[in-house]
Amino acid sequence: MVMASVSDATSLTVPEMLKQLQGEDTSLRYYAAWWLGKFGVDVATVAERQSIVSALIAALTDGRDRTELGGYPLRRNAARALGKLGDRRAVPSLVACLECEDFYVREAAAVALGQIGDTAAVDPLKALLAGGVAMATLVPGRPHLVQPVEATIESLGQLGCPSAIPLIEPFLAHEMPRVQFAAARALFQLTAAPIYGDRLIAALSNEDVQLRRSALLDLGAMGYLPAASAIVTAAVETSFKLIALHGILSKQLAMDAPTTEPLFQALDQLL
Repeated sequence: MVMASVSDATSLTVPEMLKQLQGEDTSLRYYAAWWLGKFGVDVATVAERQSIVSALIAALTDGRDRTELGGYPLRRNAARALGKLGDRRAVPSLVACLECEDFYVREAAAVALGQIGDTAAVDPLKALLAGGVAMATLVPGRPHLVQPVEATIESLGQLGCPSAIPLIEPFLAHEMPRVQFAAARALFQLTAAPIYGDRLIAALSNEDVQLRRSALLDLGAMGYLPAASAIVTAAVETSFKLIALHGILSKQLAMDAPTTEPLFQALDQLL
């Protein structure tokens, strides 16, 4: 068994990667989980897809691949892959991962549950926000919060959960701008109120380029059409602008929006 470079990844097969995922080499298993999430949707047969989902669900409880700090890298990649595959059979196991001691497993599971779109995940996700902003503090000596509130808030927005609005609103005042952005994004998705989209447009003027990129991508993910011209002039790389505009265009087309002309004009300015 070998780990192919990303450029050679498409030459691999589903049976090869399933065998690798169930092998003994932790690095190869980690790679196989990534590969199955990225390519499994496009190349797997119906029967292979079932096997992929089952194998990845089993990997969510793997205890062999563990870091010195107690993390579970394979579980993280398996959760990410299951989110991309979008199979609802994974929901109960991903919900169980929300209680994992590894923050990054909880984060990956929260993201995956939003991607899958099953409302059975709503209450378990809301539970991660229990305690509100006062709970959402940095873990001493670690680069992350106690809970993955950013991913959780974004997924609740994706799931279209109005009952989460009172839980999400206080996070507009969280000390971390990215959490504020996640709250604005979710609240726009849940209410369609322009005030939340406009908050993110204002963030495109932030002094921190990382935060400008984050706000720009959030605007794309929520499909906020009035942001098109601000995205074009934002002080970020063109690649990020194109991703955001593509996101807005996809959302508008999915909604049968009466006009997408501003988007095509914006794209013309960048291409």
